[in-house]
Amino acid sequence: MNATLGTGFVALGLVASTMGVLSISYGLLTRNHRLVALSRTFVIMLAVAAVGQFAVMERALITRDFTVAFVAEHGSHRTPALFNVATLWSALEGSILLWVLILVGYVVAVARRFRDRLADPMVAWALLVLFVVCTFFFLLLAGPAFPFARFHPWAGFDGPGPNPLLQNHILMAFHPPVLYLGYVGFTVPFAFALGALVTGRMGEGWLVSTRRWTLLAWGALTVGILLGAWWSYEVLGWGGYWAWDPVENASFLPWLTGTAFLHSVMVQERRGMLRVWNLSLLSATFSLTILGTFITRSGVLDSVHAFTESGIGPMLLAFFALVVATTVGLIAWRGDDLSMGAEIESPLSRTGAFLANNLLFGSFAFIVLLGTVFPLLIEAANGSRISVGNPYFERMTMPIGFALLFLMAVAPALPWGRAGIELISKRLVWPAATAAVAMVVAVLLGSRGWAPTLAVGLGGFAVASAFRQLLLAVGARGLRGLTGRSSGGMIVHIGVAVVAVAFACSSSFLRQAEFSFDGVGDRASISGHTLVFDGLESVALAEKNEVRVSVLVDGELQTPAISTFPFGGQTIGTPATRSSIWDDIQLSVLSAPEGSGSTIVRVTVQPLVWWLWFGGAVMALGTVLAAVPGRSRRPASDTAVSTGVPTRREFPA
Repeated sequence: MNATLGTGFVALGLVASTMGVLSISYGLLTRNHRLVALSRTFVIMLAVAAVGQFAVMERALITRDFTVAFVAEHGSHRTPALFNVATLWSALEGSILLWVLILVGYVVAVARRFRDRLADPMVAWALLVLFVVCTFFFLLLAGPAFPFARFHPWAGFDGPGPNPLLQNHILMAFHPPVLYLGYVGFTVPFAFALGALVTGRMGEGWLVSTRRWTLLAWGALTVGILLGAWWSYEVLGWGGYWAWDPVENASFLPWLTGTAFLHSVMVQERRGMLRVWNLSLLSATFSLTILGTFITRSGVLDSVHAFTESGIGPMLLAFFALVVATTVGLIAWRGDDLSMGAEIESPLSRTGAFLANNLLFGSFAFIVLLGTVFPLLIEAANGSRISVGNPYFERMTMPIGFALLFLMAVAPALPWGRAGIELISKRLVWPAATAAVAMVVAVLLGSRGWAPTLAVGLGGFAVASAFRQLLLAVGARGLRGLTGRSSGGMIVHIGVAVVAVAFACSSSFLRQAEFSFDGVGDRASISGHTLVFDGLESVALAEKNEVRVSVLVDGELQTPAISTFPFGGQTIGTPATRSSIWDDIQLSVLSAPEGSGSTIVRVTVQPLVWWLWFGGAVMALGTVLAAVPGRSRRPASDTAVSTGVPTRREFPA
């Protein structure tokens, strides 16, 4: 029943998306508005298909319908309820179902938001692009990622459940959906960018129309990445949260280019500059989401995040090549129109700072991309398997990170036009003093080494500069001054600076040791913390068996464990973390014999890890405030109007 229903919904989605492409294409070709307007019917069909197939798969998982092959391969009666629901996005086919659900959700929102402007060719072209993307992903579901294949279970059959690592922490229920909201969300501004290119509307109207869509995608991607880092920290027990894993990099790359776009788009709106650059950044961001999907789901690499090898890889690569070729061709075609615009008056201006910012973000993205795909290229060329380790990423990206922190502090103090040294010095004197004080305090508190100390100084510089801007905004407009793109951006800057300082200090001052405990009362110490072994116990749960180790950390009980999942024969650690605003103490059990023998516990002490998650929350808050209008704007009906946008119907009735 579930397999039949699910197959029907996949077929409905493929038919609806294909018909939408044909209807809009022919409507644009013949200038027939009615055919374009017909797309609203296909949007409804898409919504029914996407919600239907998702609901059917969740129903199959919840009821443990093992006649669906996906449930037989990844479901289990032993899986707890929350993780049973999250099983859907723990494997390839289900993750594509979630992707399509979110994608169609965006299509519905766009169709609803621009329902009165379907006669505008730019909106029609944008909707066409969205339908093309939907068609591609429904083709994946109908082909190599088909989720509703049938299975014939025997009496008493039970599946293995999801990967144990993916059912060992509640963050698994939230990290992928939030990350996908960001990944998929960049499809909307990309579609409008192509619509602007095709129609020749090189003004800034399409940017205004998609501003909040871009902010939503960027904010969700930011939170998704941080939730992934938090999951890694809480589950893997290696004492870290970011390892430059290829799949981590796959989500970080579109974040880098998307961040660069959010900065440079302000230059285009204000000065009419960087049109080619902005279109290229937005196209690169969307292309990198497709490339990231290929890296994550094609099975071309080994990663705790990656799914098993499948036939989805060639289709993703072909679609990636199509996207790149199309965007490069359109930008080249409109090159003369895009080249028009003002010139930078002075490098010592906010425009010049934003340009430098973009060059740094572009360099950062190139370094990460090179380190991520180089092993794949070598393996494809001669079959050799190599790896690019952390030293490459850290050494190559650290100078860029410091430069970005410096620019983040200086840029808000610069005027858009030419600036004098005296004016800049006056605006930056207090932020610079704050940076100096922060570095002195860091040294007094024990900071050693130039890198973390400089990070603290530049972080203080950036935070003080952002606070200066916020105080000016609040002084001029009261609490309303905290809203709007400028003030919201300053709050995001504060969050970024906090994350950067926490990252530098926690990485530089990590302390790790392994302790062997033979009996209750055994003691150990590390970095001023006292550990007392308090025994162990075995606990049998439905989905796993745990050996829990009790350790008193400064008098507070912590219970790290080793968990064994009998069906899959896998044993994984379940760390315990005591977190404070000063430092985190994480305990991971390496060996816990149930009989006689030593219990070995790895203890990791890291300062300021809590501030990583706090900084992420500040970034999320800033993104929300940036999406709230900070001052009176033109009526909503004008927000999509720009040079060349019609105020009457473009198509004959």
